[in-house]
Amino acid sequence: MILKALIVDDEPLARQLIEGYCRYLPEIEVVGSVVDVFMARPILETGRVDVLFLDINMPVMNGINFLRSLPHKPITIFTTAYKEHAHEAFDLAATDYLLKPFSMERFLQAIDKAKAALKQQPNTPENHIFLKSDGRLIKLFFDELYYVEAQGNQVKFVTEHSTFNITQTFGSVLELLPASQFVRVHRSFAVNIQKISIIESYRILLLQKGEVPLGSNFREDFLKMVMSKGGE
Repeated sequence: MILKALIVDDEPLARQLIEGYCRYLPEIEVVGSVVDVFMARPILETGRVDVLFLDINMPVMNGINFLRSLPHKPITIFTTAYKEHAHEAFDLAATDYLLKPFSMERFLQAIDKAKAALKQQPNTPENHIFLKSDGRLIKLFFDELYYVEAQGNQVKFVTEHSTFNITQTFGSVLELLPASQFVRVHRSFAVNIQKISIIESYRILLLQKGEVPLGSNFREDFLKMVMSKGGE
């Protein structure tokens, strides 16, 4: 089990200590190490964080209030020099509460608690797949994918950060994508409904990534689906 960790602390030495401990543990992957909660929020929104190491006393918003503000709270280990916040932390279902300075032994105890808590969480659908392109395996997060386009015996993927092709049939690619998130809008195009900005008669404008055609044979079913989503 690999735990993806995010470290939030305004003290450089505190971040370095946790990063150093994590380097000794192959089961921990640090996906971010940031100085305040405002930098942490977009990383948490990607859904890639399993465990959050969170300081309490930070400028503008403290760690307690930040965790309280999150609609979906990750497994959280508070790291602080102040023991008086422990009651509030555990009221927010914190997994552990580490008092600075803490030893590697104490850190390992917190990691074991995080692993146990993660095992108790209900299984959730995968948020990514791996695709082979030009001899490489590319990790594709569904939330980052704008659309796919059939191009002969290949399929083009357009994401937030890159564009790449794989050799695979369009139908088999569609089977890999979550049907609740991706919809076919043309014989050669399927889009991420979360990335749609405007729908016109025969085209769909996407957020920051141009447009795709809306085929006449797909238009009616697509519009019904969009309207049903809007009513949820």
